[in-house]
Amino acid sequence: MKITFHGAARTVTGSKHLLTLNNGKKILLDCGMFQGLGKDTEPLNMQFGFVAAEIDYLILSHAHIDHSGLIPKLVKEGFQGKIFSTPATKELSDVLLQDSAQIQRDDTKFINKKRAKQGLPPYAPLYDLDDAAKAFDYFNLVEYDVWTTIEKGIDLLFTDTGHIIGSAAMHLRITENGVTRQITFSGDVGRYNDAILRSPQTFPQSDYIILESTYGNKLHDEVHGIADTLLHWIEHTCIEKKGKLIIPAFSVGRTQELLYALNQLSLEKRLPKVAFYVDSPLSKEATQVVKSYPQYFNSRIRKVMEQDQDPFDFPGLSFIKTVDESKALNFKTEPCVIISASGMADAGRVKHHILNNINDNKNTILMVGYCEPHTLGGHLLAGAKEVKIFGDFYKVVAEVGEMHSMSAHGDYDDLLQFVACQQKDLVRILFLVHGEYDVQQDFRSRLVRKGFKEVVIPAIHTEHLLD
Repeated sequence: MKITFHGAARTVTGSKHLLTLNNGKKILLDCGMFQGLGKDTEPLNMQFGFVAAEIDYLILSHAHIDHSGLIPKLVKEGFQGKIFSTPATKELSDVLLQDSAQIQRDDTKFINKKRAKQGLPPYAPLYDLDDAAKAFDYFNLVEYDVWTTIEKGIDLLFTDTGHIIGSAAMHLRITENGVTRQITFSGDVGRYNDAILRSPQTFPQSDYIILESTYGNKLHDEVHGIADTLLHWIEHTCIEKKGKLIIPAFSVGRTQELLYALNQLSLEKRLPKVAFYVDSPLSKEATQVVKSYPQYFNSRIRKVMEQDQDPFDFPGLSFIKTVDESKALNFKTEPCVIISASGMADAGRVKHHILNNINDNKNTILMVGYCEPHTLGGHLLAGAKEVKIFGDFYKVVAEVGEMHSMSAHGDYDDLLQFVACQQKDLVRILFLVHGEYDVQQDFRSRLVRKGFKEVVIPAIHTEHLLD
């Protein structure tokens, strides 16, 4: 048995890890899209590094696009196997992949207008809406905490990682030549004090662990609560400066956490009387999916729901539906809060909101999650004085803020707690994925000090023999 790392290797996005068994069976762990890597993004997404039609099974950890976003391309190129996910992951993936196809269509149209004027050839999207719809014929649903036989000699277990609704670590028991080994892939690990979701679960002893490491060298700032910090930015921008607060936020996870915090302020009668807009049809659909799985919520939010049936809604909140309604926000002069996807500000409607508000120091762009360094959000966080949006450069006049405590990814304490259930000397190799290389090197040192014998940081397309 061998594993090859075709994505999220010494970088954060593009999750694709391929197990090839001795009998030739191929199991793909995630099929994610690379995001925010500048000029390297498109070439990386064009080539898988393997033949799609040769994949027998795809196991999906969760619905975020950097883990699921190339599934339609996989199907388009000949995959006819089975896709295994939790029920919530399938529901969210349906919403997210359709949205991804629409974003590609709309962004490609916008960019190609500029390219045509410059005499350049047009871009083509990776896949279209039909490709995204076809992918869902291949999904097979697996609940948490139930060992499921994929075929003789291959069993699968999902455990909750508390990252987003439906997120799971996958555990494979594979028997070859009479010997059974367990391989665990963490997917993305959530936090043990998440505002909404349950804490990550413990899992059975593994021989090989593939572990994400996005925040492998950071501790999240917990000095101020999310609601209080959010209130500070609303008061500072909308009340003091009379400006607009633009918040790029992932439609799944981050948007719901923001709405929950705003609802909390509303219940406490501390929320300023300004207009709040969620400008993302995807966010509205995703919020409805999240609401349909209250069994995955933690005890705190379930307690709130005894008094408030909808913890993601409050007076003054509006969901923007149409493109015309979205464009109309640009002409509003009164202070307001606009929450819009994507979280790295690298796609979707939020790019237009930043473009239209970046030239006024009354406004604030508030980043609330991880951003790849090459994304628009990453450039803003790095203090860039000028940024490129849709091919043109804009001076950064608006204030740029950051909320460090808002992340669906665990920090190094959370990640160490996640693997603390394992007997270290029985873990043959621990592979680190989903992290910047310097972060992974720091985290590898922590893991070695904790007693893990061999910690490997694979490069892209590298192959490693297991046994």
